[in-house]
Amino acid sequence: MNLKTYTQAGSTLRTVLLLVLPALLFYSCNKWLDVQPRSQVEDTELFSTESGYKEALAGVYSSMVSTKTYSKEMTYGFLGILGQEWDFYYDAQYKDAAAYNYEGSYPTATIRNIWANSYSGIANVNNLLAHIDDDVRLFSQDNHDVIKGEALALRAFLHFDLLRCFGVSYAVDSLHPSIPYSTALTYKVFPQLCVRDVAAAVLQDLLQAEALLKTSDPIVTEREIDESTDNGYLLNRQLHLNYYAVKALQARLYMWMGNYPQALRAAEIVINSDKFPWATVSNLQAGYDRCLATEHLFALNNLTLTADVADEYFSDNSAYSFAVTSDRLLGYFDHATQDYRYTFLFKSGTSTHAANRYLTKYDEPSGNNTYYKYKMPLICIPEMFLIKSEAEYRTGNTDAAKATLNRMRIARNQPALTELPADFFLELIHAYRREFLGEGQLFFLYKRLNWPNILNSEVDAIAERIYTFPLPITETESIQREDNR
Repeated sequence: MNLKTYTQAGSTLRTVLLLVLPALLFYSCNKWLDVQPRSQVEDTELFSTESGYKEALAGVYSSMVSTKTYSKEMTYGFLGILGQEWDFYYDAQYKDAAAYNYEGSYPTATIRNIWANSYSGIANVNNLLAHIDDDVRLFSQDNHDVIKGEALALRAFLHFDLLRCFGVSYAVDSLHPSIPYSTALTYKVFPQLCVRDVAAAVLQDLLQAEALLKTSDPIVTEREIDESTDNGYLLNRQLHLNYYAVKALQARLYMWMGNYPQALRAAEIVINSDKFPWATVSNLQAGYDRCLATEHLFALNNLTLTADVADEYFSDNSAYSFAVTSDRLLGYFDHATQDYRYTFLFKSGTSTHAANRYLTKYDEPSGNNTYYKYKMPLICIPEMFLIKSEAEYRTGNTDAAKATLNRMRIARNQPALTELPADFFLELIHAYRREFLGEGQLFFLYKRLNWPNILNSEVDAIAERIYTFPLPITETESIQREDNR
């Protein structure tokens, strides 16, 4: 791969990436282990057993369950504000973000945290990958390929979201400098790459992950997994970057790169697997499945989801809550109140907040089935239908685009379209807003489309360059990175 760089070859990646390694690497399913600072001895001990590799990988997943990233700011918080999804939010915290003032104190801190936390997770993945081929005899059955495939997919996932935050849209200028692609645990700084070359590196990792997982992942091979043989590690593949999540990431990446035929092929593989059925109206009505768990391709397991997310940020008992007005919500759903999402995924406020509507996607579900609990979705099957429809539209197959869009609309109890709207992309924005409210994907869609004005905002998105976060000051001052905006 020919990587164009914007710093000299000896340039090195910020050492801040390693500051939180001791805390993140040694996470187990139930507790943080008491560890000493990093050393080669500890690496040798950790990576001397299969369970050590599983702990290391679990630590990266767990590090993503942070309010600084995917447990708030990269989903319903900062990115939700930038997508103008909410009418109500904690103004003292988000007023600068709502106005796209990235120089304000809170946006500056948030952007710095997204950068540091993501690269820290990447550093931990790289540490695992540096050891995993040392002795493949440590691993039982296909677990070496499963763990390595997931690790490569995680590295790709984190870098791609960093690219979506800190790189200009691929369609705008794929040769513009963006971010480093870190592939080793080192105190050296990796060179800053252009958008195109970061995307190529993401794709390379995803293709390697696909090759490993296609022949080893239990979600594909249907190998029986139980707690007695695997301690339950591979029981719920939707909480891991499984084979189909990797294909979905490829579809998402290909759309970003404007490679619509490849995006269509990847999305169809996921859809045609029939492994991620639509949430049923009976489960929604009973409150068993508030997060639409059956549709998740990849979700995070947040054991404190109710207290730390639902009660704190989606309740009229909290000053920090996010909400929309009843009128705004009706507009989001085109007054189609029979839509299952409108009916079952929102609750009304009380008293002076009676006109507010709060998302219930993260509320504690009814019943005792743990399958539906603690999940924060990051990739879901509806996105594959929307990618498929858009790719079909862009390649001239408008009848297929309409049929695909209608499959999703019917699954949500919306009326089918008799013809595509005159402005297909505006309809696409509306569909993303309905489907991914509180998940952070709407802002990235606006960016990919290079949409001039985000709905409910009067800011000229292109002129004000709001779609690309400025690099953290530590990057631009100490390392003298090229301007990424």
